[in-house]
Amino acid sequence: MRKDFDKVYTRKDILSQLYKMNIPRDKVVLMHTSLRLIGKVEGGAETLLDAMIEYFTAEGGLFCVPTHTWGNLRKEITLDMNDPTTCLGTFSNIAAADPRGVRTENPTHSMVVFGNRERVLEFIDGEADVPTGTHPDSCYGKICRDGGYVLLVGVGQNRNTYLHCVEEMIDVPNRLTPEPRDVWVKLKSGEIVTKRIRTHKNDFTPDVSMRFPRYELALRYHGAITDGFIGNAPTQCCDAVIMKEVLERIWERCEDTDPLREEKEIPPKWYY
Repeated sequence: MRKDFDKVYTRKDILSQLYKMNIPRDKVVLMHTSLRLIGKVEGGAETLLDAMIEYFTAEGGLFCVPTHTWGNLRKEITLDMNDPTTCLGTFSNIAAADPRGVRTENPTHSMVVFGNRERVLEFIDGEADVPTGTHPDSCYGKICRDGGYVLLVGVGQNRNTYLHCVEEMIDVPNRLTPEPRDVWVKLKSGEIVTKRIRTHKNDFTPDVSMRFPRYELALRYHGAITDGFIGNAPTQCCDAVIMKEVLERIWERCEDTDPLREEKEIPPKWYY
C-alpha cells in the first residue's frame, strides 16, 4: 500500500487505522514503535500516545509501552523511577513521564501501563522481584496469560521483546547468563535497592533478538500476525498466544538444533 509521506496524521486518522485493523480493545497490548516511520503527526508523539490510550483502554484493556533501561547495566543505577529516560527513544520517554500510566520496577525491562488503575496494579504486581527481565511471571508473560497482543509499529520482530519471554516459557537453552548479577533500582522515594537478575546472553551472537525475524514466516503461516498501518508505518499486530504455540512447535521439531544459531531460514518442516 503506497503511503502519502507529506500527510500530517491526526488523532482521528490514527484511531481510524486502529479500527481498520480490528484489534481487540479489552486485552493487553504492548507497543514497540518507530516515530520516524510513522511520519508527521499533528501534536507529535503526545497525540500518538493519546490515541493509543483512548483506543486500547476504552473497553477495559491495558496499553503498555516498554521503557527499558538495560542500557544502564554498566552504570551504578540500572533503573531510576524518577528519571523517564529509557534506552528506546522519544516515544518511550514520553510514555514513562506521563502521569496517566504506572511504570513497573522491572530493573532492566520496565514498561509503563495505562488503563483502569485496579487492573493495572494487578497486572504489574510482583514485577519488582522478577529474576530475569522477561521472566514468564513478569508482565511479558502476563500478556500471554491474558490473551494479549504485541503491536510492532514501523519495527520488525527484532524489536519483539515478548519473544525473549516465550523462549523462557518453553525453556530454550543458551539464552541467559548462568548466574544472576546485582543491579540497583532507585525508587521514587529515593531509596536505592539491590536486585539480583539473570540477563540475556548466548554463545553465538551479541544480540539474539536480531535473529527473531527468522520466526516470522512461521508466525505468519499460523496466523499470528495481522498487518496494517499506523501513520505511514507498516504495522504488525501479533497474537501472544499463537506466537507461543508456534515457537513451541518449532522447538519440539528442531532436532536438538537451535533454530537461530545458523545464518539460514528455519526449515518449514519444523513449523508446518
